[in-house]
Amino acid sequence: MINPMDFPIPFFVLAFVILWLSAKAGAYLRRRRPDVKDDEREDLKLITGAALTLLGLIIGFSFSMAVNRYDQRKNYEEEEANAIGTEYVRAGLLPAADADKVRVLLKSYLDQRLVFYTMRSASRLEQANSTAARLQTELWSAVQASAAAQQTPMIALAVSGMNDVLNSQGYAQAAWWNRIPIAAWCLLGAIAIACNLLVAYNAQATDKKPRRLFVLPLIVAISFLMIADLDSGRGGVIRVHPQNLISLSNSLSSQ
Repeated sequence: MINPMDFPIPFFVLAFVILWLSAKAGAYLRRRRPDVKDDEREDLKLITGAALTLLGLIIGFSFSMAVNRYDQRKNYEEEEANAIGTEYVRAGLLPAADADKVRVLLKSYLDQRLVFYTMRSASRLEQANSTAARLQTELWSAVQASAAAQQTPMIALAVSGMNDVLNSQGYAQAAWWNRIPIAAWCLLGAIAIACNLLVAYNAQATDKKPRRLFVLPLIVAISFLMIADLDSGRGGVIRVHPQNLISLSNSLSSQ
C-alpha cells in the first residue's frame, strides 16, 4: 500500500492548496455576512485562539512522534552494526571451515543491509530483503551445524551472537514500519482546515481585502512537510545515514 507521506514535497503542495482554499472559503463566508455584532466578534476571536492553540499542540505532538521514530531508526541501525561486527569476531570460536563460511556470509549480509538503508526503489529494496532473508537462513544453518556437533560454551556464544544479528534486523524493520497513522494525519488535517477557515472568517471582520490569507496555510503546510519528511524514513530529504554499517563494511573490507 502506497503511503502518501512517502512523498513529502507533493504532500506539502497538496496541503498548502487545501489549506489556502479553506482560508478563501472562510473569507467568502464572511463576505456573505458582513455585519457582525461586537459580542459575536469577541466569541469568534476566542474560538479562533483556542483552535490555533489546539492545532499548535497537535503539530508539536506529531513532530515529537516523528522525531522519536527517526531516533529509533538511527538507534537500531547502530545496534545492527554492533551485532554484525560482534558476530564476525565471535565466528572465530567456530570450527575453521564454519568460521570462514559465516564470515563470508556476514559480509554479503552486511551489503544487503546497506542496500536496505540507502535504496529508494521499491523493487530493488524487495530484492535486497529477499536476499537478506536467504542469507539469514544460511547463517543460522552454519552456526546450527556447529552447535549440533559441539555443544560447548564457546559455540553457544557464537550462536547467541547470530541470534542477536537476526533479531536486530527484525527490530530495525519494525522501526521502519512504525509510522504516524493515516487516521492521525486526517484528524490533523481536519483541525488545520477548520483553523484556516476560522482565521480567515475572523480576519474579514476588520479587513475588507485580506492579503495575508496565504501565511497561515504556508506555515502549517511547512510544518506538515517537516513531520512527513521525518516520518517517511525513505522518501524524504531527512533520512537515516547508515554510518555505522558503512564504517563496519570498510573495516571488514580492509581485513
